[in-house]
Amino acid sequence: MNETKGNKVAIIGAGAVGASIAFSMAMKQICSELVLIDVNLDKAKGEVMDIIHGLPFLGHMVIKAGGYEECRDCDLIVITAGIPRKPGETRMDLAAKNVKLSHTICNSIMENYTKGTILIVSNPCDVNTYMFAKWSGLPAGRVFGSGTNLDSARFRSLLCKKLGVDIKNVHAYMLGEHGETQFPAWSASHIAGMPVLDYADFIGKPFTEEEKEEFSEATKKAGANIIALKGATFYGIAVSCTTLAETILRDEHTIRPVCAIMNGEYGYSDVALNVPCMIGKDGIEKVIEFNLTDDEKAKLALSEQNIRTVIDSVKDL
Repeated sequence: MNETKGNKVAIIGAGAVGASIAFSMAMKQICSELVLIDVNLDKAKGEVMDIIHGLPFLGHMVIKAGGYEECRDCDLIVITAGIPRKPGETRMDLAAKNVKLSHTICNSIMENYTKGTILIVSNPCDVNTYMFAKWSGLPAGRVFGSGTNLDSARFRSLLCKKLGVDIKNVHAYMLGEHGETQFPAWSASHIAGMPVLDYADFIGKPFTEEEKEEFSEATKKAGANIIALKGATFYGIAVSCTTLAETILRDEHTIRPVCAIMNGEYGYSDVALNVPCMIGKDGIEKVIEFNLTDDEKAKLALSEQNIRTVIDSVKDL
């Protein structure tokens, strides 16, 4: 690990997600300078002031609101700005609106870009990641999406609750689409080195096929359930993104399930998929290829088809 001092981070979007990420980063003191950028400058200024008032209990950081010129010399730029889905709006409609917004944001960033990794959080994450990578023209891996990093944490939480084990001992991954076709990679999920299904049998709590499907559905629907209860999700994604930021800023070479542009991995190219990747200061260093089962390969193919369909519908925007 090569930890560096004096890191600068910019967050684009001061809504609930962007502000929560900023607060989470301040709590963990992961950078020396943090900038919130939003079309509503007063909103960004208000969020910054609120966080600053807590800094005396945490440590010293420079936190400020600013414009896209603040993207210069950033080690990490996090994109959270997006338009929420309205009742009756299709997935394609939402994708078209947010891709247009992302294109404007990308142009504004690249006019001021000098260095750094770009992390895409705004939805549709997979499509935005693909398009942002193309528009930016940055080296492979420099742009990637938060994708199923949080979904995988939700899956791990369900596993540790059933199996009664510390979550730090649970390694499990949701792959494919950050959306309706994501799936758990049971074959690559382990408890302290033992396949999770074998561990469940070992302790007398075996998984039935029905229960495996229930775990998959519960993970996929977790975000929607939170939205139904409180209107939005932002704390979980804030911690997830802060963890990814630490991996980048500290050059940790950590393996996490994120959204990456495929270049032959898993047999796919020119599409974004959520798969395990090694992450360091320059973004994705390597895509890790699991030896998936035939069923998991079929589910990955379905996700690839789903994502590519949306990409094809917006690529000319």
